[in-house]
Amino acid sequence: MTNRMYRVRQIALACTAAWALVACGGGGSSSGGGNAGVSSGPLTTGFSGQDAAAPIATNNIATDGLNWINYRRSQIGMPALTHNGVIDVAAQGHSDYQRINNVVAHDQTAGKPGFTGVDLGDRLTAAGYVFAGENAIGEVISATTNGTGFYMAEELITAIYHRFVIFEPMFKEIGAGAATSSGNYNYFTADFVANNGYGSGIAAGTIVTWPFNGQTQVPANFLSDYEEPDPVPNINNVGYPVSVHTNLTRKLTVQSFTIRAHGAGSDLSTRLLVQGQDANTHTQSAAAIVPLAPLAAATTYDVAFTGAIDGTPVSRSWSFTTK
Repeated sequence: MTNRMYRVRQIALACTAAWALVACGGGGSSSGGGNAGVSSGPLTTGFSGQDAAAPIATNNIATDGLNWINYRRSQIGMPALTHNGVIDVAAQGHSDYQRINNVVAHDQTAGKPGFTGVDLGDRLTAAGYVFAGENAIGEVISATTNGTGFYMAEELITAIYHRFVIFEPMFKEIGAGAATSSGNYNYFTADFVANNGYGSGIAAGTIVTWPFNGQTQVPANFLSDYEEPDPVPNINNVGYPVSVHTNLTRKLTVQSFTIRAHGAGSDLSTRLLVQGQDANTHTQSAAAIVPLAPLAAATTYDVAFTGAIDGTPVSRSWSFTTK
């Protein structure tokens, strides 16, 4: 098994916390952290939509995964997440727990080796993170035999329920940790926090999209069975998910969300993932469509979205091109 996405949960928190987003999925190395480095030289990772600001690989999975997440967020106009070493401690502890116990899960069991806290909130508190005021937390986990942080983060972005976590605009801080088993199986954990008030997010009443307008070399397909819950339960090989995102404090509603090959006369068949229609989409501020068949290679696709943010109409049309 080279890569596997595991159960994704999004849960409401009590007390002063607004909510938490939690997701599991694809890889990690030994401990790491660090600020994003950028390169003006040749790009070597070969991922879709890269530009000259792509981070330089450090070969530390935690560092590279964190940097790749920040880079991808920046490409669609989200504020950079501040790297926080205390959050690293929580993320590293959870990656170590999973390695020691040979599990992939968000919750830990008290008494098991490496235990640092039952859930993400507990682990952050145990690491010394102090919460105040309104806050939100999120987690994504990747477990895979692939040993590169860029790959693991990119796979988590492809997996749509994970993307909802990673592309939440109002998170402020991020930390990451990774661990590798003796059999070279890698666990990568990234934790997100907005504390003592939310981040600035994106402009009020606006949305951002993934893929972004003009993005090239977009993968044509996604293996839906590799994410749990499965976003398209009855089909494995589907098209690359397309999503829209606004700030967590806003309610996004969908009137129409379509995709078609440029110049084609009809829209593709898709599955809509939006709160109220998809049981596993619990965030109110994002929505996605998943084409029910792989996209064609080297083809431009036109996407159209119409809906509302807190009742105010919003629309967006954009295009991207597949590999």
